[in-house]
Amino acid sequence: MATEILMPALSPTMEEGTLAKWLVKEGDTVKSGDILAEIETDKATMEFEAVDEGIIGKILVAEGASGVKVNTPIAVLLEEGESADAAPAPKAAAKTEAPKAEAPKAEAAPAAAAGSAPAPAAAPAAAPADKGARVFASPLARRIAKEKGIDLAGVTGSGPHGRIVLADVAGAKPGAAKPATAAAGATAGATAAPSPAAPAGAAAAAPQGMSYATVAKMLEGRETEEVALDGMRRTIAARLSEAKQTIPHFYLRRSAKLDELMKFRATLNKQLEDRGVKLSVNDFIIKACALALQQVPDANAVWAGDRIIKLKPSDVAVAVAIDGGLFTPVLKDADKKTLSTLSTEMKDLANRAKTKKLAPHEYQGGSFAISNLGMFGIENFDAVINPPHGAILAVGAGIPTPVVENGEIVIRNVMSMTLSVDHRVIDGALGAQLLEAIVKNLENPVGMLA
Repeated sequence: MATEILMPALSPTMEEGTLAKWLVKEGDTVKSGDILAEIETDKATMEFEAVDEGIIGKILVAEGASGVKVNTPIAVLLEEGESADAAPAPKAAAKTEAPKAEAPKAEAAPAAAAGSAPAPAAAPAAAPADKGARVFASPLARRIAKEKGIDLAGVTGSGPHGRIVLADVAGAKPGAAKPATAAAGATAGATAAPSPAAPAGAAAAAPQGMSYATVAKMLEGRETEEVALDGMRRTIAARLSEAKQTIPHFYLRRSAKLDELMKFRATLNKQLEDRGVKLSVNDFIIKACALALQQVPDANAVWAGDRIIKLKPSDVAVAVAIDGGLFTPVLKDADKKTLSTLSTEMKDLANRAKTKKLAPHEYQGGSFAISNLGMFGIENFDAVINPPHGAILAVGAGIPTPVVENGEIVIRNVMSMTLSVDHRVIDGALGAQLLEAIVKNLENPVGMLA
């Protein structure tokens, strides 16, 4: 019997994607585990593997088609001896046209006001398999689950017909099921508790603000260029709008003197030359924040809708700018890693982020984030919290500054920092303790190696 191959959900927040490239053609024979296509999500380009064997009877969605909704049929798989004529007619292929060159029309513009239309419904999640029932999972997902000691019977599948795929087990803990919800900002395996209360349709919701027609009218007669939103920019707009509207931010500011850190960094870099490692100031900041989360464990927490979830490891996200947006890859167990390991891992994550080659579990989760604009000469700024994180540290440039020490004016290299805090998770005094711990770690870099 002919089987429809459906557009997969390759991350917890994915609701639509771009079918970037077909790696098979009609008439090809495929088996379970074969790579069928490359799918672009809002954040990454990922390979989509077959879960059944058969013959590709029809390709329903053309290569390059964007805005393909999750669970939309994209191809038909035939059994041996079946004719392509027996395949069902395409149901939704007409909705997934390839991108057009002309500028977007007014009817595709963002909604004029918040709440004027309901958010798109998330793709329905398949129910977890009953204990003792057959579990449908791809070979790769089975292998990863076996290596990690994950019971597939408790994992919710997001693949076609509820099939468990790699994305479902990549971030799951041994013996724990992945949260069934596709809510934006899910902690991606950091905990098995309910995921945060971000609306399931947030990733695909239209950015709010003035309507296209209103803005076009205001700019009438001026030379302009319209830039259509890609999936990443639309997600950033929706998530950060949600963050500023729903998270009660407050801000704490401190400065740290970097003179000892700079001397220590120079010494370490000289010793690490033979290993090809060069530590950056940012590596020290990551380590300082990771240790601070252990020193002030109550601040190592996230908001989860109707409760607070405290994390035991220090999983620190770091903002990486790329063309058209940004990633926040997560350095897991950063408190336990050496500076050289953090440096090597951060470089690898940043390089793969710039080519959109990160897997979802590499940029989702964590309780804390760092955004460093010091390399651009920015002295200080306030960062927006990326849910479900409890806080984010905005880091400015280190600047030679006159300071008073022991009654004398001396010049020190001073770096300004602003901690944006979710008041639902962290109160003022607790946030102040966390920032103080970060400053002490930065000003006593040798202590970070103890």
